[in-house]
Amino acid sequence: MNRPLRVAVIGAGPAGIYAADHLIKASETVTVDIFDKLPTPYGLIRYGVAPDHPRIKEIVNALFRVLDNPRIRFIGNVSYGVDVKPEELNRFYDATVISTGAEKDRSLDIPGIDLQGSFGGADFASWFNGHPDVPRDWPLEAREVAVIGAGNVAIDVARILAKTADELLVTEIPDNVYQALKSSPVTDVHLFSRRGPGQVKFTPQELRELDHSPNVEVIVHPEGIEFDEASLEAMRQTRHIKMCVDILQNWAVRDPRDRPRRLHLYFLQAPVEVLGEDGRVVGLRTETQELTGDGWVRGTGEFTDWDVQAVYRAVGYLSTALPDLPFDTRTGTIPHAAGRVIDLDGEHVPGTYVAGWIKRGPVGLIGHTKGCSGETVASLLEDQEQGRLPLAPEGDPDAPVTYLEQRGLPITTWAGWQLLDAHEIALGEPHGRKRIKVVDRDEMTAISRG
Repeated sequence: MNRPLRVAVIGAGPAGIYAADHLIKASETVTVDIFDKLPTPYGLIRYGVAPDHPRIKEIVNALFRVLDNPRIRFIGNVSYGVDVKPEELNRFYDATVISTGAEKDRSLDIPGIDLQGSFGGADFASWFNGHPDVPRDWPLEAREVAVIGAGNVAIDVARILAKTADELLVTEIPDNVYQALKSSPVTDVHLFSRRGPGQVKFTPQELRELDHSPNVEVIVHPEGIEFDEASLEAMRQTRHIKMCVDILQNWAVRDPRDRPRRLHLYFLQAPVEVLGEDGRVVGLRTETQELTGDGWVRGTGEFTDWDVQAVYRAVGYLSTALPDLPFDTRTGTIPHAAGRVIDLDGEHVPGTYVAGWIKRGPVGLIGHTKGCSGETVASLLEDQEQGRLPLAPEGDPDAPVTYLEQRGLPITTWAGWQLLDAHEIALGEPHGRKRIKVVDRDEMTAISRG
């Protein structure tokens, strides 16, 4: 290759940004364009992490420093497979890294899950984070709500539902979210985990934050606080599990406090049916589980009906298949070998790579994504060294932007994001808030484009 390597990254979340960072650190000449279907960068950091998590959102500062590198270019408001096709990217880039993440809800196959009043936790998170592509309204009509799941998303959903709107007003929630939460009649949120406390996927920080609200009493119901040998071994081997168990045990035995809202945690309760009348949720049926000694559970045949009027499932994220790329519907991932995309015949698709959740599934914390992206970039650079990368016919760095603009696409840029960022911060300042998000896509685009 007689010119610098040019790489396109699809998806401006942590995985894509880390991949770009690895690339520019590996070579002093490589340039990277990061595309995203949204007008803004940061992916689930902006639209998936609950707004009352300022410490987690501080990772944006690190991602900002990467994107601010002049050899990295952000190109927003461009949907892969719709606005730009793989063969078009191949004209301008020697390699493409797919890092579109996972933003859909994994399904839960139980009767009644499609009743009115049954929701996905990821959809709810997109709404309360002001995602531009979801409805502005959300039906917060239930007095008692069930949340199904044992991970951080379930914790976020339960906490946002239980907190008062005024507690969240200091965050960056949009006004429509504040108004909806303010009118919510909720008094009790019930969180159900199919397995025991030794198998939870919470992080200690997320778990502790449940108890920070002066308006919410966190109640751990002791009936499910049980441990088998696998649970005890997990506690011995994994520090964060032991910390979570200690927190839960302390909450289970403390004296109740008089607070207007309650958040209940139940363990060894598996959902088996969402109960309905006239097409609407009127309850949730769970089956009590027992530990089997190896970290798994089995049903006992003992069922309980819970009087709830809404159900939120938070049982995992799911990636979406992309045009002209192989996709494993079972795992929700693109097949790969060390980040190299593999076609149906088991062959590497030349110049095409994958990183992040669409590569390995929606597991692990943000820190794990850095190592995942590093593996992918190592494979890409090895292929370049071995002469296995197809050389893009159009090497002019300005060519892709010119091509998109000539087609009338209202792309956004890194400079445009900084305009929008400053605008949102200015909206929040008179109210003592860090920012107020702009929600409408056209408005975001207009501000970004000056």
